[in-house]
Amino acid sequence: MIAVGNRFLIRCSSTEFDSPESDYPAKLGFVKFSESIFRDKRLELVGAVAKSNFLAPVKAMEASRTFDCNGDALVNDSDDCSGSNLLQKSVKGKSANIVWHKCSVEKVDRQELLKQKGCVIWITGLSGSGKSTLACSLGRALHSRGKLTYILDGDNVRHGLNSDLSFAAEDRVENIRRIGEVAKLFADAGVICIASLISPYRKDRDACRAILPKGDFIEVFMDVPLQVCEARDPKGLYKLARAGKIKGFTGIDDPYEPPLHSEIILHQKGEVCPSPSEMAETVISYLEVKGYLQA
Repeated sequence: MIAVGNRFLIRCSSTEFDSPESDYPAKLGFVKFSESIFRDKRLELVGAVAKSNFLAPVKAMEASRTFDCNGDALVNDSDDCSGSNLLQKSVKGKSANIVWHKCSVEKVDRQELLKQKGCVIWITGLSGSGKSTLACSLGRALHSRGKLTYILDGDNVRHGLNSDLSFAAEDRVENIRRIGEVAKLFADAGVICIASLISPYRKDRDACRAILPKGDFIEVFMDVPLQVCEARDPKGLYKLARAGKIKGFTGIDDPYEPPLHSEIILHQKGEVCPSPSEMAETVISYLEVKGYLQA
């Protein structure tokens, strides 16, 4: 069934089926089919609805676009399948002939619904620096204030989406890229996304920053010395790395590149470490000042 406001137009080659209803609204989508699929078929027009015993359900698209027989968007309904006047298609990586489809509900609408602004809080630091602890404390504190968050923990993401990646340098790059793209989607949904992962390479973190609107990537650097992290060793990974049982471990035989321009730096002050709730409040204060806790 094809339902398009109060009027529809189905065109097959030069044949048009037009409803007798009043003028159609400004936002209206049309579907164009090849003539061959209509041969020996039955099409019924009932008011503003076209019913058929052979057409799969099709919903009218937004932005007054017509889609040709291959599913590609045309500039207007007078275009054909010859390739003339097609909308600009993009090439992204290995994906070709793709067109961004814009919908009427946008980020600002979702933010108004949630009464907050979507952003990415990117917590970076050595293993054992307290990234995951801060992420959970921050998530809980924001939740208690009625704010919607989601945590992308480095190890957790490797249990699913990134389970096909190792800890080799090239896989680490891809790991960060994927998480950055997922975090971007959460932020676009109006969610405060908390990404907690070592992310050792500066260029990879900067690449994640670059795909977000200015100000929406908030880098939090857990500035804790290696010797402190190694003394904590909550997962026993430093011990394994020192024994040569783990290769390419950040801080031991693989570098960590500290951020140069983090929005927030949380220091280890001598032997005194701020509590998770204190660190979370530091981040929340930043969000409040920058207006992320209101739409």
